[in-house]
Amino acid sequence: MTTDGPTARRRESDDEPRVPRRRIRTPSLAEDAYRTLHHMIVFGQLAPGERLIEPELCEALGISRTPLREALKLLAAEGLVATRRNRNAMVTLFDARELEHLFEVEAGIESFAIALAAQRMTNTELKRVEALQVRMEKLHGSGDLDTYFELNQRVHAMIVAGARNPVLEETHRRLIGRLERARYAALGKSGRWRESAHEHREILEALKARDGQRAQQLLLAHVQHTGEVIAAICDRPAKR
Repeated sequence: MTTDGPTARRRESDDEPRVPRRRIRTPSLAEDAYRTLHHMIVFGQLAPGERLIEPELCEALGISRTPLREALKLLAAEGLVATRRNRNAMVTLFDARELEHLFEVEAGIESFAIALAAQRMTNTELKRVEALQVRMEKLHGSGDLDTYFELNQRVHAMIVAGARNPVLEETHRRLIGRLERARYAALGKSGRWRESAHEHREILEALKARDGQRAQQLLLAHVQHTGEVIAAICDRPAKR
């Protein structure tokens, strides 16, 4: 005996997946190219003002012009690349005025966040920050700036996360994406890397002491110092 009507239809629908079937998307050639070029720009392998020759990049990345141009559009949306009609794209120059504004905002966000984090971070979280600080100091000793910078980024993010304010954390994440290249360039300036490592140690000690006011003052000065260094870098002639 067969069953007809609403009951049968309900059973048939029960057999259907609750979540529509979708193919899991793998990174495209354009996304791979974007990540590679983004890294090269942030870490100074492609300098401000440098022209991006499409045939050379296609050969180096092993891709055609279509995914390369898609990658360049993504980079242009982030302000890292300037695309020009009938001309090669170019790595954007540092904009001194814009960076001044961005560093002012970073100083405000991070100094506010660390005052909260000094009260809200757990001891376990503080130990994780200290472990990163120890690694950073060793990397400074060995001269590994790239890895040092990556850990430095993580420390700043962990401090902001320690404020336990998701709106603050999301705002900071978006801001830092626009400052990565400048912050890395500042560390590469003579003497700044050593100063930065020392400043981070002082900030950590204030955090461990749960001294929010001192931590706030130290982090504010730390970000301002970086902003001053990048302001000097902006005065250098660009690579053509």
